[in-house]
Amino acid sequence: MLDATTRSGGTATASSQAATELTVPAPTPAPVAAGLAVRCSRVLLSPWSRLSLLVVLLAAAGSSVLLFEPHKLLADGWPPQVSGPAAVVLFAVAYGLVTVAFVPRPLLNLAAGALFGSQLGFAAAIAGTVIGAGFAFTLGRILGQEALRPLLRGRLLTAADHQFSRHGFRSMLGVRLFPGVPFWAANYAAAVSRMGYVPFLLATALGSIPNIAAYVVAGARASTPTSPVFLIAVAAIALPALAGAVVAWRKRHHLRRR
Repeated sequence: MLDATTRSGGTATASSQAATELTVPAPTPAPVAAGLAVRCSRVLLSPWSRLSLLVVLLAAAGSSVLLFEPHKLLADGWPPQVSGPAAVVLFAVAYGLVTVAFVPRPLLNLAAGALFGSQLGFAAAIAGTVIGAGFAFTLGRILGQEALRPLLRGRLLTAADHQFSRHGFRSMLGVRLFPGVPFWAANYAAAVSRMGYVPFLLATALGSIPNIAAYVVAGARASTPTSPVFLIAVAAIALPALAGAVVAWRKRHHLRRR
């Protein structure tokens, strides 16, 4: 009798254990999905993926400039329904954005002088230059620095990187004063280096003053091309450009001889 009871109790216990095992939910695929998400995020946020994104963004910006020609809109007084200080602010912001898309700054500086005169045009051009430089520097620092820094090999590249990283303000000030270095190239070269934001932006603002002033004044006085002010502005544009071309030629000739 006791054996029967024991056997029945054991059977009941086994049955309850089987029922418990049957009711336990199967493990969810959450760890697998989490691991896949982590791997995907690593791939998407890798240095080369970010560099590819930067290249795509710059290519899209350059293509949009070729298609829509925003510099012509700026030169024609865009937007026509806005005037006064608001127009100056909008021009400065648009100036900064289109310089990231490789629109030539001399055209924009001339347009600033023609639209707003010497003083307001100079303020708009300086603000737009700083905005565009800061935006390009941020893009290059976030999306390109980590991938490109290991590629800085060779004597010239390492020397330039050392100069920018150790003497950021002085180096960028010289680059901005020298008319032969493209604006966008200096922005991304500084972004790849270890130069700080503040020295970069301050040197950009101060170093761009002579060139911007000359172009803005020339644009403001374009209606009187024989005036002394216009002729002085044109000379201030031409002489540094000629000096830069001579220095670049001498440097190239010196390197070839070596």
